[in-house]
Amino acid sequence: MYITCLDLEGVLVPEIWIAFAEASGIPELRKTTRDEPDYDKLMKYRLAILKEHGLGLKEIQETIAKIEPMEGAKAFLDELRSICQVIIISDTFSQFATPLMQKLGWPTIFCNSLEVAEDGTITGYKMRCEKSKLTTVKALQSIGFDTIASGDSFNDLGMIEASKAGFLFRSTEQIKKDYPQFPAYETYDELLAAIKAAMN
Repeated sequence: MYITCLDLEGVLVPEIWIAFAEASGIPELRKTTRDEPDYDKLMKYRLAILKEHGLGLKEIQETIAKIEPMEGAKAFLDELRSICQVIIISDTFSQFATPLMQKLGWPTIFCNSLEVAEDGTITGYKMRCEKSKLTTVKALQSIGFDTIASGDSFNDLGMIEASKAGFLFRSTEQIKKDYPQFPAYETYDELLAAIKAAMN
């Protein structure tokens, strides 16, 4: 039995931090896991910038409320869910993801959580587990599932490599060049066809 594991940001919805960088006028917040492989380093960098500018969860959630899934993402997800189980495995946070899951028809998501003070200041974050994407894929395999995985960033490479089939989707030219062993796709139709082929 197959489970397809998908990244969220850059695959189904726009990058939240890039949207917030544009809304807040703070270009330093545009940095994502496409640019920085070390997630802990990236999050500490982000939290320091938020603190410096006096921004908290409320401001980010206001931006997220305006984000729409990428064109075709919900239809792709609906069709994929009709042929196999799908889990979105993301390094985002439940406080960010919930409104986006509503727009995508409430798919299953495994993500992390933010630590937030009473005044809305983001004081830290709690990872669900170490190397959450790779760990989750291996756990699913240990209970009898074959996994297919797709994502766009450095932090997706582990789950893509460990899966029976793995694909890059709308990734960077550098990642595609550095990891030519992974087929790379730009459209949902291509990705859906590749997933279907991998299941046969």
